[in-house]
Amino acid sequence: MLQEREIDPEMRADIEKFEAQLARYHAGDLEEDAFRVFRLNNGIYGQRQGGTNQMVRVKIPYGAVAPEQLDMFAHVGDTYSRGWGHLTTRQNVQFHFVELADVPAVLRDLASVGLTTREACGDTVRNVMGCFLAGACPYEALDISPWAEAAFQHFLHHPLAQRLPRKFKINFSGCETDCGQAMFNDVGVIATARTLPDGTREAGFRVFVAGGLGANPHPALALEEFTAREDLMTTLESILRVFSNHGNRDNKLRARMKWLVDTMGWEELQARIIKERKLLVASSTWPGGIPAAVEKAGDAPAGLGVNVVPTPIGQGTPVTLRSNDPFTSWDDANVVRGVAKGTVSAMAYAKLGDITSAQWRALASIQRELAAEVRITNRQNLVFRGLTEVQLPVLHQRLEAIGMAEPGAELARDVVACPGADTCNLAVTQSRGLADAIGAALTDAGLADVGGVRTNISGCTNSCGQHHISDIGFFGAERRAHGQSAPGYQLLLGGYVGQERIHFGEKALRLPAKNAPEAAVRVVRRFNDERQPGEAFRAWMDRSGGVSAIADGLRDLDEFPLPDDAPDYYVDYGETGPYVAETGASECAT
Repeated sequence: MLQEREIDPEMRADIEKFEAQLARYHAGDLEEDAFRVFRLNNGIYGQRQGGTNQMVRVKIPYGAVAPEQLDMFAHVGDTYSRGWGHLTTRQNVQFHFVELADVPAVLRDLASVGLTTREACGDTVRNVMGCFLAGACPYEALDISPWAEAAFQHFLHHPLAQRLPRKFKINFSGCETDCGQAMFNDVGVIATARTLPDGTREAGFRVFVAGGLGANPHPALALEEFTAREDLMTTLESILRVFSNHGNRDNKLRARMKWLVDTMGWEELQARIIKERKLLVASSTWPGGIPAAVEKAGDAPAGLGVNVVPTPIGQGTPVTLRSNDPFTSWDDANVVRGVAKGTVSAMAYAKLGDITSAQWRALASIQRELAAEVRITNRQNLVFRGLTEVQLPVLHQRLEAIGMAEPGAELARDVVACPGADTCNLAVTQSRGLADAIGAALTDAGLADVGGVRTNISGCTNSCGQHHISDIGFFGAERRAHGQSAPGYQLLLGGYVGQERIHFGEKALRLPAKNAPEAAVRVVRRFNDERQPGEAFRAWMDRSGGVSAIADGLRDLDEFPLPDDAPDYYVDYGETGPYVAETGASECAT
């Protein structure tokens, strides 16, 4: 039974407006371009199949989700989509193949459990992300959850956030480990603390600006050494205002915040933001002081348990599985301990980020049974938080029953991929198919449980699969061989984000799509065999001669056999006919 609530008046107004504009569009009174912008601002994205097929993107601020919302995802998947939903790398939930005529009903159903798609797409402030362990992390300086909630509330429907030069992304992390991945976003906020002259410690933030991935990745830069808690929201709005005023509105390809560093220089951009913040008190939207959401919930850190060694977290975390026992392996790889309040957190594995309607309902039941918090991770999994040690075997048993108890959620087997050519207009390859193939190849090679290595895949150069910041990254590219088109990938190695640092993956070599799984297996095997205790992938790569030295051991894979000898090399994963690199008009840049 869905536990519906009264629909928020603002959400109701959004839905009624969508119904009215959809009727105008169907009547021919609203031009295609205007309706497309309106549709995107409401989180409704066209698919490569064209026609009336739509993707519905649901915003899940900082990944926090309630059981009635999990039940609703099951309902939406069964009623309007194809029986499952997809977790994204930005903590959204997406449903594909939704008929345009059904969208108002979908929006109304989602709103009945407090969910919105508003500004999940388009040139808006997108879903505000946050570390999925916030409030349950033994390392955090502050619980950033209420801060992310405050940012979400402030910018939703904000007058400046409706027609920006380009999309605008905000991420929060509770400590320098940066599980929230602040270092490649338009604004990345990392909680920290400073020592005052009297010796006391003041918690606050480090704000990073103008990061981005895409075809031209750019690291975020620190705005200042320390931003006080009462100044954070004003700082965020000041950054948005500078972007709105100076972002490129004539060329969408150079319109993101990162391009302002090139056009006006970092010092000028920095000075404009600080000046804007100083004068923002005159604005009617001035959000100064501590937000109500923070005052209400509090932002004290979880703290570190006495005589407890906290579980290492973050990219490059070494993990050792002690036995073949399913529960013990799961406990080793998926459980985080060390919080002062004595609770533990545990990962639930969602292969390729996909969750069926039956799984959604089971997850809702588990959440209620254990009275746990649940959040979506940025690696397309779920984490149950606020658990006791006694509940762990129960959770494992429940997850095992629905196929979500694989040990190593967020380890080698956990390959991340964008939707790719399954639904996206820009993708040239089936990235999800490759992710599945790599996971299977690692399992067959006995390497699926290797810790400290991450693989991410995008179906094009735009990095929706975040291939730039993973240890092993692939992005799709058309190849030509023996006079025919064939699916291929560019392999990158050594991407990393954490500790207020970011390294973008370095190009190794290009590969036929069908050889990419073997390349991943070779790299993971060599890393597993050669690394020193606790050594991170990037450190191993540099010690082993760098990206070119590792690529040398893969060059035999960059060969296409003749089409008659191996026709599967000319057919993409999940396809039945010859490969064709078809792309359509990009709604990403609309």
